[in-house]
Parts: sequence; C-alpha cells; structure tokens
Amino acid sequence: MAKKLKIDGIDKIIIKRLVNDARTPILSIAREVGISGAAIHQRLRKLDESDLIEGYKMVLNPKALGYTTTAFVGVFLDSASLYSSAIKRLKEIPEIVESHYTTGNYAIFIKILCKNNEDLMHLLNKDIQTIKGVSRTETFISLDQQIDRQIKI
Repeated sequence: MAKKLKIDGIDKIIIKRLVNDARTPILSIAREVGISGAAIHQRLRKLDESDLIEGYKMVLNPKALGYTTTAFVGVFLDSASLYSSAIKRLKEIPEIVESHYTTGNYAIFIKILCKNNEDLMHLLNKDIQTIKGVSRTETFISLDQQIDRQIKI
C-alpha cells in the first residue's frame, strides 16, 4: 500500500515542469525553486512511492507514423459475461490504444488508430466484429483533437 502524501508548492512546481516537458533538467528545476538537485530527486522518489506518478513514457506522434485516422468505437456485447474474453481478443489488436468498461449503451468503448478509413473498415469488419460475443459496434471518426492534457494539480 502506498503512503499518503501531501503535495506542497515545491512539489507542484516540480510536477508542472516535468509534465510540461519530462526532459527538463533536474538542476534547472532546483535553481528555480531554490533547493538542491538531490532534494528534487528525493521529492520525486517520494512522489513515485505515493502512486501519484503512474510512470514515465515517450509520446509518439501517430501521424508521423502514418496513422491518420483516429476512431472511437462503442462495442455492444451479447452478454456481460463475455466481457473478459472480448477484452482478451481486443488486446491482441495493436491499433486499439485504449479500452474502457463503460456504463450506458456500450459494454466497451475503445480508441483506435488506423492508417486510413479503409484500414479502419477492415479492422472493424474482420477483427472486431468477428469476436465471439460482439453483437455490433458503433464507430465515431475523430475529425480533429482540440484538447490533450493531463489533470491539473
């Protein structure tokens, strides 16, 4: 179980700088807040241990890799008991980058990145709709993404 942690003003500055640009040098942040680089590292370790930080990752630009179509797909299941097996199969499809178990009409709501609309259609018809228990899907193609951010602290 992770320790409960209080976040002070210095922690907030550290987090904001690194969320904005994870390559920000620790010493640059240390100079800004007026403490040592070692103290910044110690605070980051405590933030890690508190489970506030989920991880560190490089973010790729899908369009630079040729993935120009983003779609959201609501997946209807014949039965809620088929959820686990459907998720297992969906995890095998690399173009699916997010999956959510939701309330409302869809049992599963997924985000897909595809090279184009033709690839999306193939993925829907040949890979997703053939999964045992998937009764139908409803697809929404994203025309543009205006907001992409993390939660504010």
